[in-house]
Amino acid sequence: MTQPNVIWLTQEAHDRLQSELDHLSGPARQEITDRIAAARDEGDLKENGGYHAAREEQAKNEARIRELTEKLRNVRIGTPADDGVVEAGMIVTAEIFGDDMVFLLGSREIAETTDLDVYSEQSPLGAAISGKKVGDKATYTAPNGKEITVVVKDAKPYQG
Repeated sequence: MTQPNVIWLTQEAHDRLQSELDHLSGPARQEITDRIAAARDEGDLKENGGYHAAREEQAKNEARIRELTEKLRNVRIGTPADDGVVEAGMIVTAEIFGDDMVFLLGSREIAETTDLDVYSEQSPLGAAISGKKVGDKATYTAPNGKEITVVVKDAKPYQG
């Protein structure tokens, strides 16, 4: 089973995030720094909208760099074992309210690379079924407070 702080990603998602990090910490960071310097040269910073906008963009850029760095530090790439145990990287078929629902359990970062719905392991549904096997039942509390029962019908590794 995946440790809570480890994020499962496909190779494609990992490469996309790494590319974004490289861009944000290189060319994008330099571009923002140059805009701040140019705005600073204009004079009075209190009423300089361009300076304040660039500083705000810099803060957002640095926050995204920290987020990506942390995600990529705790990443696991590859295919989980085909043992029928629900964990990150598995396509899960679950019965909810009598209907079968098929989704991928994993990081939201994968959502761009698949047509499947993606549920995080930290979501109420994901947390309830993580570690369960085919045939197991679990319950979780929906945002409206209602208890929802889930039956795991299938769990297969995501192949991309």
